[in-house]
This record gives sequence, C-alpha cells and structure tokens, in this order.
Amino acid sequence: MSVRSTQVDSRPTMDRPDAGVVLVSTWRVGTPERQRAAVEAVAEAWRSRPWPDFGPLSYSVLTGEDGDTLLHYSQWRSMEDYREFFAAERDGRNAEIDAAVPGIERVGLHAYELYRSTVLAPGGPEREPGCVVIVDVEFDGPDPARQRDWVDAVFEALATDPGLHPGGIAGHFHVSTDGTRVLNYAEWESAEAHIEALGGTGGVGAPTPQWRKVHGYPGVTGGRVTRYTP
Repeated sequence: MSVRSTQVDSRPTMDRPDAGVVLVSTWRVGTPERQRAAVEAVAEAWRSRPWPDFGPLSYSVLTGEDGDTLLHYSQWRSMEDYREFFAAERDGRNAEIDAAVPGIERVGLHAYELYRSTVLAPGGPEREPGCVVIVDVEFDGPDPARQRDWVDAVFEALATDPGLHPGGIAGHFHVSTDGTRVLNYAEWESAEAHIEALGGTGGVGAPTPQWRKVHGYPGVTGGRVTRYTP
C-alpha cells in the first residue's frame, strides 16, 4: 500500500524532486494474518485523518515474504518535517494501529537520500513490480564517498554483465545520511524471477571482475537481501 495524500497506489515515485530524505523502517508482527491486519490498520489510521501539511510526501507499506515483517518506505521534504510530524501526529496514529494489532515490534529507522536509479530492462518504468527486493549493505564506519563509490561499482557491474535476468525492472540505490549504509530498492517482475536470477549462488550477477569487485569491496561488514510484496 502506498498513500500519497488522498491517492492510493502500490508504488512510490522514486525520482520526485521535492523528496529530500527517505525514511525506511521495519515492523515485526508475527504472522501473515497480522501482516494483513496491520496494513489495513495503517491505511485506516491515515485515511481517517487529514493529510498533514508537514507530513510525508508518500508513505508505502510492503509485506515481507517471511510472513512476519512489514517495510515502511516514506519520502519527506526534510528531516525537519519528519521531526515536526513525529512530535505532533505520530503517537495518535500508532496508538490506533496498536489497538487494532497489539504487540507490534518496531525495529530500527534509517534516513536515506536517493543517489542513483537504473532501469534494468526495456519498459522498466511502465512495468508494475510484483516483488520488491531490499538489499541492505552496511559499512564499518561513516564515509559518504565510499557509499557512492560502492554504488558506482554496482552500476559498472550491471553495465558489463552479459546476462542480466529479464525479470529485473529497476534498481533505486539510496545512501544513508549517516554515511554507514546503502539500500537498494530493487523492483522485480516476481519473487520467482529474483529466485531464478540468484541461481543458487546467493547473489545476482555473472562472475565478472566487476561483480567480484562489488562482492569483495573493502569495509563492507554485513548485508541482507529480503523480498517484499508491494
């Protein structure tokens, strides 16, 4: 679910020029039934109130393939807008959601800026994704130049890969504002296409020197790949 003021869609507009910061967080809710109930509770909490002037430009909720998690992806003009919303509006909405689905565990919140996007196949921007793959990469300390260099290395690997899977639609690479993380919001035709692209190797991409540079990049301390349904 994605809410943009009174408009409802399943896909945020990644390249909107007024989005100065992107906030990404995860909730753990326990079961597929509670996932669905939480999404409905989020939708009701937002639709039943006027859209705040200082609120998010868009707010999207994705359901995890694991039957437990929800990913929250929101675009804001600035962190100042988020802080104002947090102080004045957030608690009321969360109280309503928690009343509908008690026991939600809210896990982490990270602020990002969109750095680069790429279309991976013809017709990419027009193709509706059936799956969103979140690739979360962590570094051993803050270094904005290193974040961007790693993303640039991925783009070089993509450009020289002789056999990209046709199920990939687009990749949207975000760098955290604290300099320690990169998040790729990767849109895929389906979860099956992504699984097929992995081919049992644990990673997307041919065994090229460019991909070996990405996978062996110094300073990367961890990472996760998680599939979601928009």
